[in-house]
Amino acid sequence: IDLGTTHSLVAAVRHGVPECLPDEQGRVLLPSVVRYLEGGRRQIGFDARAAQAEDPHNTVVSAKRFMGRRLADVAGHEKLPYRFVDRPGMVAIATRDGEKTPVEVSAEILAALRQRAEDSFDADLFGVVITVPAYFDDAQRQATKDAAQLAGLNVLRLISEPTAAAVAYG
Repeated sequence: IDLGTTHSLVAAVRHGVPECLPDEQGRVLLPSVVRYLEGGRRQIGFDARAAQAEDPHNTVVSAKRFMGRRLADVAGHEKLPYRFVDRPGMVAIATRDGEKTPVEVSAEILAALRQRAEDSFDADLFGVVITVPAYFDDAQRQATKDAAQLAGLNVLRLISEPTAAAVAYG
């Protein structure tokens, strides 16, 4: 699973060949966007991205860049449309559905990717390998693992994106 800053995807190796798993419409990418609605409902991906302009305070884009960060670490946060909450350990974003950490937002995206993979295989996943940027520090890597656990995923390994690219292309 590649939990990307702007788009995410899930891939599998079948018969020794890596392949991206598409959604019902044949799209392999999922925009890394979550929109929080009334009553605990949410939109993830394309629908959330389409509503971003009309509901920017409740539509979180690129949560990965906030993973494992405090408000002081988020450069340019005052220019973003979010209502940040400076919490000990990690920043949160105030939405109509309450405060959401980047871990919780990322877990929503990972859960959608998990569902796509389970639908493709018609079976539960045993474990996943998740790619992270090479510059991620230990706190950001742990936050990614926490998001995966919230999404019901068993993380076998985190690998850096350059390593994943090298593996994918032989």
